[in-house]
Amino acid sequence: MLAWGLGLVLVVALATALALWHNPLLPIRLEYARQRRAAGLVPAQIEAAGHRWAYATSAQFKADAPVVVMIHGFTGSKENWYPLARALRGRYRLLIPDLPGWGESERKPDAVYGFPEQAAHVAAFIAALSPDVPVVLLGHSMGGGIAALAATRHPGRIAKLGLLDAAGVRFADNAFGLDVLSGNNPFAVHDAASLRRYVDSVFFDEPSKPWIPWPASWGLIRQRIRDADFEQAVMDRIGRSEESLLPGEEAVHIRQPTLLLWGRQDAVIDPSALELYAQRIPQARKLLLDGCGHMSLIERVDAVAEAVVTLIESNPTTQ
Repeated sequence: MLAWGLGLVLVVALATALALWHNPLLPIRLEYARQRRAAGLVPAQIEAAGHRWAYATSAQFKADAPVVVMIHGFTGSKENWYPLARALRGRYRLLIPDLPGWGESERKPDAVYGFPEQAAHVAAFIAALSPDVPVVLLGHSMGGGIAALAATRHPGRIAKLGLLDAAGVRFADNAFGLDVLSGNNPFAVHDAASLRRYVDSVFFDEPSKPWIPWPASWGLIRQRIRDADFEQAVMDRIGRSEESLLPGEEAVHIRQPTLLLWGRQDAVIDPSALELYAQRIPQARKLLLDGCGHMSLIERVDAVAEAVVTLIESNPTTQ
């Protein structure tokens, strides 16, 4: 009986090792699936703007619930929003996509994925899933620049706007910004050391930093190496081309009630960007979170959730 039990353990261990060898990102995907279920979300797909989109959406919601669309940042994915989605569970109809080109959504080799193109993509996604009801649009980092542009160019689709640590303005010089302007991708990952630097650059709050065990770390590094050319092409457009400041330039036309939320210790999009956006969007509510880096939506989930609820449920005239 003992020998049979040991044999079973060895078989299970071998099967697990083989599964991890073929799919080293399996632990990360299982954790994301756990977070998705905890947030009351289900996976879905749709065709919009000539792309196949993967997105997560609320499994249950009231017919008249506000619709909230969440747009991730550069090198990010829909999963970045799962902690916030869990904090908002049951209140709203949540639509959380991987942008075209990113995550599990379709990437076309001849397509351009800059600010204007992605703003148009997001508008098409909203039109497909909420054709009659304007949405609350939240954008983080690159997604914030995309959301700002979508709000100006497609105002009928967007009722309220939340910009979290948003790109798209010429913020005060920092190491990240200067590296971008010099032609580099500061988020590039090619080995364990650069993966650690990447995590350390986007998170300030130590307990919030994700633990990425081997072989998941190995699988993630391989994936980022495969994506290096794509990442560089996108960074060239949104970081230093003529379109890099387009969201801030057009933000003067934003009329929707708006939330501007930053981490005070953001080492990516310097907090000076908050005031630059505020100058262009005078009706915006400003919130600067202490002890928080670039990943405010993960590092300060409760504070971000409270600010988002206030944005959604406040009368527009009080914004």
